[in-house]
Amino acid sequence: MANAARRNLGRLHIWLGWLIGIPLLIWTATGLWMVARPIEEVRGVALKAEPPALALESTPAFPALPSDHGAPLSLRLEQQWDGPVWIATFAHGHEMRASAKDGQWLPAITEAEARSSALRWYRPEATIVSARHTPADKPPIDLRKERPAWGIVFSDGAHVYIDADTGSLLAIRSAQWRIFDFMWGLHIMDLETREDTHHPILVGFSAITAFSIVIGLILLPLSRRRKRTK
Repeated sequence: MANAARRNLGRLHIWLGWLIGIPLLIWTATGLWMVARPIEEVRGVALKAEPPALALESTPAFPALPSDHGAPLSLRLEQQWDGPVWIATFAHGHEMRASAKDGQWLPAITEAEARSSALRWYRPEATIVSARHTPADKPPIDLRKERPAWGIVFSDGAHVYIDADTGSLLAIRSAQWRIFDFMWGLHIMDLETREDTHHPILVGFSAITAFSIVIGLILLPLSRRRKRTK
């Protein structure tokens, strides 16, 4: 009876090993790649230029309340490359910018302004290849912020995202960052959003792997006892 149970456990362990072999290889390979890269290098800390210091010639003028959006939930003063501006956040996440000099509301960022801002934010010597506008409800996979944005692509593969409403820098994504992000998506088995760590595929394979390890731990002393008996 004991020998039959051991044989059945051994067969189950082998079949489970075949089943979880590919996920284990993916987890190990992607995990190794991610931990082998310095996180500061992946985040591109050295790629971002230092933000300009706040420079006010006089007391900033507060913007008038826009009639179509109501009172802003918050106001913050931000120094941009062409001067200080107010960034106003309204209900439902809508944002606008206004000049800190006269309080006048400023229009949305043009492609030319976004290109100019990206060149100043991005430190390496690279040329702009293309620019693309994306709406807030369809952000690029490497941005993952629900903001209207200009995505500026550089010749070295980096993507610089400028907020289309406020002109603020949203993100700098290097080519290495996107590789890291793809590896992370493989690691959690979610290549669509690369954020969901609680889905049936990942939970199922993790449970099967844990079960297989438990069987292996049970079989190990039984196998050693069998060898001593022989």
